[in-house]
Amino acid sequence: MNEENNIIEEQVQYTDDNIRHLSDMEHVRTRPGMYIGRLGDGSLPEDGIYVLLKEVIDNSIDEFKMKAGDRIEITIDDNLRVSVRDYGRGIPQGKLIEAVSVLNTGGKYDSKAFKKSVGLNGVGVKAVNALSSHFEVASYRDGKVRRASFACGVLGSDKTEDTQDENGTYIYFEPDNTLFKDYKFQDDIVENMLRNYTYLNTGLAIMYNGRRILSRHGLEDLLKDRMTNDPLYPIIHLKGEDIEIAFTHANQYGEEYYSFVNGQHTTQGGTHQSAFKEHIARTIKEFYGKYEYGDIRTGIVAAIAINVEEPVFESQTKIKLGSTLMAPDGETINKYVGDFIKQQVDNYLHIHQDVAEVIENKVKESERERKAMAGVTKLARERAKKANLHNRKLRDCRIHYSDVKNEHKEESSIFITEGDSASGSITKSRDVNTQAVFSLRGKPLNSFGLTKKVVYENEEFNLLQAALDIEEGLDTLRYNKVIVATDADVDGMHIRLLIITFFLQFFPELIKKGHVYVLQTPLFRVRNKRSKIKNKKMLDDGKKGDFVTRYCYSDEERQTAVQELGPDPEITRFKGLGEISPEEFAGFIGPDMRLEQVTLHKNDQVQKLLEYYMGKNTMERQNFIIDNLVIEEDRPEEDNYE
Repeated sequence: MNEENNIIEEQVQYTDDNIRHLSDMEHVRTRPGMYIGRLGDGSLPEDGIYVLLKEVIDNSIDEFKMKAGDRIEITIDDNLRVSVRDYGRGIPQGKLIEAVSVLNTGGKYDSKAFKKSVGLNGVGVKAVNALSSHFEVASYRDGKVRRASFACGVLGSDKTEDTQDENGTYIYFEPDNTLFKDYKFQDDIVENMLRNYTYLNTGLAIMYNGRRILSRHGLEDLLKDRMTNDPLYPIIHLKGEDIEIAFTHANQYGEEYYSFVNGQHTTQGGTHQSAFKEHIARTIKEFYGKYEYGDIRTGIVAAIAINVEEPVFESQTKIKLGSTLMAPDGETINKYVGDFIKQQVDNYLHIHQDVAEVIENKVKESERERKAMAGVTKLARERAKKANLHNRKLRDCRIHYSDVKNEHKEESSIFITEGDSASGSITKSRDVNTQAVFSLRGKPLNSFGLTKKVVYENEEFNLLQAALDIEEGLDTLRYNKVIVATDADVDGMHIRLLIITFFLQFFPELIKKGHVYVLQTPLFRVRNKRSKIKNKKMLDDGKKGDFVTRYCYSDEERQTAVQELGPDPEITRFKGLGEISPEEFAGFIGPDMRLEQVTLHKNDQVQKLLEYYMGKNTMERQNFIIDNLVIEEDRPEEDNYE
């Protein structure tokens, strides 16, 4: 008994040795998620390397907003190393080291210098410094340049010399690849980020790897570039002192919004976006004296940007505005946005009667469709409630994207799969905290060309919509990532296309906002006995045990693995998800799972593609297949397929 008590006492000892002090840079490196969210390899827009880039650019944007410097030069070498040079005032040189390495140090506490800054005070660029294997900063001011270099936040060199270069700031950083494993900056993600900056800062020229990016018409340019359907009437573009809005309607379902605060793209909206949605519907309803808010907003495509003094965001990544006031002692954001829309939009509609007529026709069309679905919708909702989703179709997770205050909500995902064996493998392998599974029964209906009534009449679509909770839009979306997980064969590809067609038809914003992904699972497992492998590195990298195993996602990877793993390797071709054991599957849907994001851009010509591949032109497609049929040659016997 005494021995047992001694063990317990030893386990709970709490002494001076347990108390540690972390320097600012050590704290950032120890808790990177507190500062930049997820780490990631750069394949997704929310990955941390883009937060690092954004934090550096934000400071340059603040200089532009203070009318100091109208161009920024950005270079990313080999998708790895970043240089940013602006031509603003330059960081005050006497405090240069502190400004990039000491938390809670910065010029943004002084609202006279940075009245409406996008950055959170005294954190951003310090996190970049701490999380970079190599970081350099140079401040050019009045014929002098002070340069300093760091490694993982630790100062290496610091010197000042004469210069003839223009005033401004230069920052170079290489994200630490021990934290951001195998990272690469994706060109399209970076360019999309930079275009957002120019939409909100007309007149600003950004040179990105030699390409010039700028906007002359602000949010109007944004909508023109992002819309995948033609506008029903010319984009209405209105500006005020600290507010800018643009909107139109298109022949599409759902609502599509882009919102910004002080130049920051708030991808999850916030108080300003909510105010816009409320007051645009109210103003149009009052103009006509009738119609419901939902009918008015169906098919709307809109953007709002406001400037707020000392904005408060819900996290360091600044993707959702939490502020309720325009300034600490100012009026509410809701009233400010509402007053502007009420006056400006109402005036516009009175002056442009032709546009008002087009809007009313669109609203009437939405109203007619809603009323035609009224009975079906009610029955469908009742069916969804009775279906007991949690047992029959949906294996839910504990954390949801709609949990506003949950710090892990970004990790929430749902796998949409078909068949009991596939859903069973995923269910047994998943993280029950963040990963849900929705099981389809057979191939879903081809929804192309159908009205939204089918969403409620078709049981699979009705239950899927209920599981995602997107009937009223994305504000209540339960999962950040909607992952289509189907077999890597013809049937699996067909099911994948049918699901994506459903989203494109009725919930395009789900794709445009970057929530839809396709799960990449290995096509092959190549393994060999350790005794046959002569390359020591292969032995060290391979899993412990009797075999060294490689999972291959393409035929090219299979061929490479065969060469690496020596003579007579054992090759397994996975024909379906159900053939992969739960133990193996756990590795494919874990932190390093391969996802391919489904994107939707203006130049994709999605409508034409859907008409051709999902329309009723069966013979045309059949002839295309016959004309382009390639018969695969027999595989060599030495591949030794199981």
